[in-house]
Amino acid sequence: MFLEGIRHLLGSSNDHDEDSEQQALYVSTDLNAQVLTLQEQDVNHDGQTYRQLTPDYFAWLRSRMQTAQSAHRNKRISDKNWNILRERFNPIQHHAIEMFGQDALKTACENFNSNRYQPPQDFQEERWIYPQNETFKFSADVKSSVVAKVDAIRDQAMELGWTEAQLYQSQGRHRFPSGDDYGLICFVGGDREIAGVTESYIQIVHGIGTSRERVLKFHNSKVPQSWMKNQEKAYVH
Repeated sequence: MFLEGIRHLLGSSNDHDEDSEQQALYVSTDLNAQVLTLQEQDVNHDGQTYRQLTPDYFAWLRSRMQTAQSAHRNKRISDKNWNILRERFNPIQHHAIEMFGQDALKTACENFNSNRYQPPQDFQEERWIYPQNETFKFSADVKSSVVAKVDAIRDQAMELGWTEAQLYQSQGRHRFPSGDDYGLICFVGGDREIAGVTESYIQIVHGIGTSRERVLKFHNSKVPQSWMKNQEKAYVH
């Protein structure tokens, strides 16, 4: 249905008058797709950054999918989240094949260099402040572009008992990262990605797909942890 919608909205080049506005498929880094009036390479649509689909951008998206597939095989991405990515990517791939051809996409993927390619950058680079109605002595430097990572798991986390402050708070009584005031959002910037959510902790992968990849855990301070129980037993005489 999604692919049919793309075909319907884009049509063929013969369907457009010289005076009509041309449209193109734009894709965000989290694989949301929108058919938009052809304009700049990167556009801000409804608060999210989209890039026009090209062979080079497809190669970058495909490399991200390969990284996600590896993480899924190693149990760092849940079946549910992996299936969501697949359901988003597959129609984009089918459309790219129809538009550019398999040979062009194969060449782009074979020549792709992740160190040289500059992916879309979020337009929103304001500093994230939470809570906004209170002022603490210290704060962490958090860009609003990181908010989407936490937004993606917000409902799941809160159903498991996490509070909004635990997820989003960027201010504290002590200098970051000391103290328990700072939320998850302060720890998932850069190349860190959220890989799993449980009642006791949220799993963060640092340097995913690289030789320095490692897994971190952001613990829920309101839930008794197994390592805390073991520590208590060690002091019982």
